[in-house]
Amino acid sequence: MNARLPAALALLLTLAGCMSTGPQGERARLRDAAAAPSQGAIAALALPDAAWPAQEWWRAYGDPQLDALVRRARSDSPTVAIALARVRQAAALEGVANAALGPQASASARSSRQRFSENSTVPRPLAGSWNWFNDASVGLSYELDFWGKNRSAVDAAAGRVNAQKAEAEAAALAVTVAVVQAWFRLDLLHQQHDLARTELRQREQILELVGKRVEAELDSQAELRQAEIGVPVARGQIAALDEAIALTRGQLAALAGQGQDAAGAIGRPQLRPSYQPGVPADLPAALLGRRPELVALRWRVEAASGDIDVARAQFYPTVNLAALVGLQSLGFDRLLQGGSATASAGPLVTLPLFDGGRLRSNLAARNAEYDIAVEQYNAAVVEAMRDVVAQLTSIRAQETRLREQDLALAAAEQAYSVALQRYRGGLATFLQVLVADGQVVAQRRARADLAARANELDLNLVRALGGGH
Repeated sequence: MNARLPAALALLLTLAGCMSTGPQGERARLRDAAAAPSQGAIAALALPDAAWPAQEWWRAYGDPQLDALVRRARSDSPTVAIALARVRQAAALEGVANAALGPQASASARSSRQRFSENSTVPRPLAGSWNWFNDASVGLSYELDFWGKNRSAVDAAAGRVNAQKAEAEAAALAVTVAVVQAWFRLDLLHQQHDLARTELRQREQILELVGKRVEAELDSQAELRQAEIGVPVARGQIAALDEAIALTRGQLAALAGQGQDAAGAIGRPQLRPSYQPGVPADLPAALLGRRPELVALRWRVEAASGDIDVARAQFYPTVNLAALVGLQSLGFDRLLQGGSATASAGPLVTLPLFDGGRLRSNLAARNAEYDIAVEQYNAAVVEAMRDVVAQLTSIRAQETRLREQDLALAAAEQAYSVALQRYRGGLATFLQVLVADGQVVAQRRARADLAARANELDLNLVRALGGGH
């Protein structure tokens, strides 16, 4: 019997060639930063002596309220909590895969009362009688992982854990960016609110001036009615901005994982005006390891590669060593006697021969999943480089736009001052004052919008660089 065992094993191993994996096609290839050249474009736009964003990069805006909101959002946001739960889930599944590398033990006990047939293989006096059949055993098994199937499953599970960790970082970054973005919007709304109140006072002064001129019969009721229009319009704008400020506060409270009662405690932003992130010279290579969604996709590729190895190993024999010891008896009185002992030990070898193409289809599906993961990563690399260059391009253009806007605003304010003086002196019409006033209002709003856009572009660059990870 012992001499036949190695021969049987050898025969099964020889038969392993019967299950061919078949043609699987060429697998997709990973691109790195060199596959999407961006170094030249980035170098032309980068700032000198630049560095990566700090880990707590939002502190550079110098606003304690913003710091508190971000800290609360990163700890209490349901989005971040879900991502962390997925990390724990992936870690638990890694533990399941890792368990297959070690021996498995189990115990069982059974007791049943049964009647033995009078016309079967059981002899008399048991035939035709009722009796208790008792069975208690402990089994031990261990799979010899010759082809690395179980080890590959562990590697794939570990890749998914790392991917989930990176995705948790991406979720935290997304929540942080959303909070800072809403904070910038709140700051802009307050600036617009200030402008609207200034415009209201300015139009009230114009209305007062026109009223005096009407009393002096220097203007008609037509000019007075035109002047009256601007006052309720400005008040309506203030009311609309009050609504937008309240809604944005509510959004910030929700992002921070708080109830809406907390929205009323959110004050006006106090942002430092000159913060601007930089772009390091080693950006293309380093970005792949810093931007969390890229890191997550790279680990997804590693996990898919491990799944392919698992699927390929299923074409080969599975060898298990199994042992069992226990007790069996009819009736309870002899169960613990030495003669009731039973034991078995030996290898169990299984080999797939014909399965209707199931294993080949499974391998093909794993290869396709790998190709999907690779191309998703490749597309994300190209998009990441485009994102960075786009933010740098807009930041450079924004600097020019701000300078030109300051000149336009100064010119509009000077034109309004001259028109108002000429109108007081009777040298200009009220229409000229209205036109000049409209230009000042438009240029002030444009200046506030451009300043807010500068903050938004700084934030977008931080996001494109992967935050402070």
